[in-house]
Amino acid sequence: MTLSFSDHQQLTEAERFQLFVEGVRDYAIYMLSPEGIINSWNAGAERFKGYKAEEIVGQHFSRFYTEKDLATNLPARALNTALKEGKFEDEGWRLRKNGSRFWAHVVIDPIRNAEGELVGFAKITRDITDQKKAAEALHASEERFRLLIQSVTDYAIYMLSPTGEVSNWNAGATRIKGYTEAEAVNTHFSRFYTEEDQLLGLPMRALQMASEKGTFESEGWRVRKDGSRFWAHVVIEPIKNQFGELVGFAKVTRDITERRDANIALEKAREALVQAQKLESIGKLTGGVAHDFNNLLSVIVNGLAILRMEICSENSLKILDSMERAATRGAALTNQLLMFARRQPLKQESHNLNRVINSFEAVLRRANKGSATFELNLASHLPNVMIDATQFEAALLNLVVNARDAISANGTVELHTETLELQDQQINHLPAGTYVKVSVIDDGDGMPQDVVERAFEPFFTTKPVGQGTGLGLSQVYGLVQQSGGDMTIQSTVGTGTAISLYLPALPDDMNESSAAQKRQTALVVDDQPDVLDMASALFKTLGYDVLTANSAEDALNIVKRVPELDVLFSDVVMPGMSGVELGEAASAILPDLTVILASGYTELSLKIANDKFEKFHFIRKPYRISEITEKLRQ
Repeated sequence: MTLSFSDHQQLTEAERFQLFVEGVRDYAIYMLSPEGIINSWNAGAERFKGYKAEEIVGQHFSRFYTEKDLATNLPARALNTALKEGKFEDEGWRLRKNGSRFWAHVVIDPIRNAEGELVGFAKITRDITDQKKAAEALHASEERFRLLIQSVTDYAIYMLSPTGEVSNWNAGATRIKGYTEAEAVNTHFSRFYTEEDQLLGLPMRALQMASEKGTFESEGWRVRKDGSRFWAHVVIEPIKNQFGELVGFAKVTRDITERRDANIALEKAREALVQAQKLESIGKLTGGVAHDFNNLLSVIVNGLAILRMEICSENSLKILDSMERAATRGAALTNQLLMFARRQPLKQESHNLNRVINSFEAVLRRANKGSATFELNLASHLPNVMIDATQFEAALLNLVVNARDAISANGTVELHTETLELQDQQINHLPAGTYVKVSVIDDGDGMPQDVVERAFEPFFTTKPVGQGTGLGLSQVYGLVQQSGGDMTIQSTVGTGTAISLYLPALPDDMNESSAAQKRQTALVVDDQPDVLDMASALFKTLGYDVLTANSAEDALNIVKRVPELDVLFSDVVMPGMSGVELGEAASAILPDLTVILASGYTELSLKIANDKFEKFHFIRKPYRISEITEKLRQ
């Protein structure tokens, strides 16, 4: 320290300075010799350290240091640093007279005379124990908060800059979104949004709304690192400093996909239960009405039969005919109502639905529009179900006719079968198990949702007056329900409809799997419906499962699709491909197939044909069942 005043002035200044230093109580200010010996002491030093001036002056200042600091020679190093660098500043533990410790902020400055020689050191110490405790408490609180946030795995909690860059990242964010902290920090949070939401500007709009309203909360799809989506609940809140300036955002995201899926499933189950209860109530009412109406019709029909025997007038008989037809139609309607109400007696037997469909294929094709496409896609190795085959055929015909009415002239109707395993209540209230699914699919106009919801109700129809009773689907629904299954409709306006029947599959030991149980299958082909029906009935009488076709082309498609075919019985003369050509083509596909061709040719023509095709059997129309039996024995 350089003194440039006169001696009188120096004394005056020194007195003033001494009075100032001695009066300071918030700082310990004292002088050290170049060796570190204390040679002055103020009131602040006495208050902090507990020593009076006479107790400490002449002592080395190292006595205020802890043993740990003394072991590292910190006092000497502090003086050496102050000497070399012009200043030493540090914080650390210091000791009071009573042995207690306090946290000190220390500044040591070297003091030089006018010639630049070192005459000692000025040492200023302040007790900042309270500040240190407060800082440590704040740091501990921040560390606990950091550990809390980092340990949370069910929520993605992270900070954003005012422009949306991620500034930190917790374990929950890594678990939910798939990004590590290094991959996420300093990238824009919009990367977690779908492309659709990014194009709409949703990420930045969310920050804007949070800033303006104090919070932003929403749900929506978000994207993980692997590209998969999850349904997220998001809260964004602005963070402001003490001056009210926006410094960033806190963002909390939770994956609630499972909860959303559960709510959707619960709502679907509730809707299905309400629908089932409604249909059950309608069914009870319908069944009761149909039962009573059937009794009335029985009286009318029997009365008409009696009147017919007693009335001989031609005009009266015509009136009776009209009345009888009306009564018959009424009886048919009540049967449909009883089917919906599940009160119609069924002749349920074990059937392979592929066989039932194949035998009924010709009728289903005839029900289709001429230029429309009818496709069969039947799964192999279909298990058996318990079903009334006749009622099932009627149900299929009903579904195909409805599909036909919905498509354009060049539309397509498809009939599919498949086996599938269902979880409990996966389809309405069906229990878990193996089911056979039969679907009729069209590419027609489709149905709006409100029509789908009412489609099974009796007398509900969207067709013009006089073109439908509204009992078709309700009859199918009743049959499936009475058979232990269920039925669904999937339809979209403009793209078509898929109606699916689910029937419980029988156990393997109840299926027609063994050779002893297997019935032989015959394919009967004729372009004349009456002749086709009669020939089909003959083969059924002989114990065959019967498939029918009204053209050689349709028959050949069945041959390709049904490898277990045993007999082909066909007319010879048909439009397009003849029976002989059909027999050749079928035999090429199934070499063991028995081919019987029927014709009105003369015996000579039949002999010529028989010589040419030695494998074929020919019989002449009109034929008898005994002739067919004889050919089968051969």
